[in-house]
Amino acid sequence: MAASERDKDKKAADVIERLYGVIESRRGADAETSYTASLFAQGTKHIARRVGEEAAELVLEGVRGDKDKLTLESADLIYHLLVLWADQGIEPADVWAELTRREGTSGIAEKKSRPGKDRAG
Repeated sequence: MAASERDKDKKAADVIERLYGVIESRRGADAETSYTASLFAQGTKHIARRVGEEAAELVLEGVRGDKDKLTLESADLIYHLLVLWADQGIEPADVWAELTRREGTSGIAEKKSRPGKDRAG
């Protein structure tokens, strides 16, 4: 990977880290003035449901092939996923470590190595 590509990857990770920090800062804030605070106030089931809804919207836009809408839905999904991570005490670094652990491993082999998994996805 060229240095400029690594710089882009680092900047993208920085955006995620900054957004996660903002999300964390909204925990316990006024749910009337902060959408993020309202998500936390409604609890894990609601947050998880929002992630599912955003994932479904992303799938629809992916099938339709509208890149602009797919980009918007991707951002929505990532935001809601970060809220779910924060709700569950998962930090972006935890996910980056898991992705690093998997690097260079076949997806099929990785899936088969999981407890209770007998098929590839």
